[in-house]
Amino acid sequence: MTKRTSLKTVLYFSLLIAVVLSAQVWAQESSRPGRARRVGMYGDWQVKVDYNGRQSESILSFSRDREGNQTGQWISFWGLGELKEVKFEEGKLSFVRESRNREGGTTTSKFTGTIKEGKLSGTLSSDRGERKVEGTRSPRVPRAAGNWEMKLKMGEREFTGTLIIKADKEGKLTGEWKSERGEHTISDLAYERRSLTFKRKSKMNDREWESTFEGSIEGVNTLTGVFKSERGDITAEGKLAGAALIGRWNLEVASERGDRKQRLIVNPDMSGLYGAMPLEKVNLEGDKVSFKAVMKFREREFEMSFEGKLEESKLTGELTTSRGSQKVTGTKVVRRSRRRG
Repeated sequence: MTKRTSLKTVLYFSLLIAVVLSAQVWAQESSRPGRARRVGMYGDWQVKVDYNGRQSESILSFSRDREGNQTGQWISFWGLGELKEVKFEEGKLSFVRESRNREGGTTTSKFTGTIKEGKLSGTLSSDRGERKVEGTRSPRVPRAAGNWEMKLKMGEREFTGTLIIKADKEGKLTGEWKSERGEHTISDLAYERRSLTFKRKSKMNDREWESTFEGSIEGVNTLTGVFKSERGDITAEGKLAGAALIGRWNLEVASERGDRKQRLIVNPDMSGLYGAMPLEKVNLEGDKVSFKAVMKFREREFEMSFEGKLEESKLTGELTTSRGSQKVTGTKVVRRSRRRG
């Protein structure tokens, strides 16, 4: 065997090993819960159901139970219902939905469809006919978004400020720094896998300087890091405002037709979802919680408002519409921490 042939053989087998290892890594990443959510069915989907030309918006939420079985929920303004016989395999999705009808009985519907290239589509069939269903994956509010109450320390001196991070519809982040000491501008803000970085230009009297921040988000409500500049290092720690309310809540709503389950999601930037209804702002003042939303049914609009009280992981209050008030009780969903961004 010549030296040239030997070198080609070594290069060939090296390339083959690299391909195999890459495939193994990809398979391991795809099997992780967080990865599955991004590329499979898991997570929330915003869907529209066509009712003879009139569209109704809902959310399909898919996950796994402790035994690893595929599970799902159909979530709308009217409540939350558990799906049955959920199956997703090779891009094909099916499940059975039971819902209340106007006569007070139960209607059973069967969904068959696909999830392909980030789109969910299919048909919901029952003895009342077929309904077309189309949806896309619900956008996530980045974990870094929100108001961070910051404490800075340089030697024996301590300062405070508020880091306000906002996300647009595409998930792009922008930042603002509010402080009683000087003027500050945030730029080049980036967040990935719990790591947060940005630049800050500061001006105080006739002095100007620039610093860079590198930090990380621990848990759901703590930001730690360091500002570095020619003036030296400043350690920083921040707490996310509203952390006690931020997260997912399982609700029980009392009504004359019987109690129903519902879901409330409060995002890090204090926007939210009640059922499938977007909430522009969820207010938390002390232990008082409130939000408002406008519902549209055909050509009519109805205002809905909630006022309640937060106590540890419990939420109690009243939901009010033009049709009256309903008692609401809720429990916060506490999830095991995962190493995700």
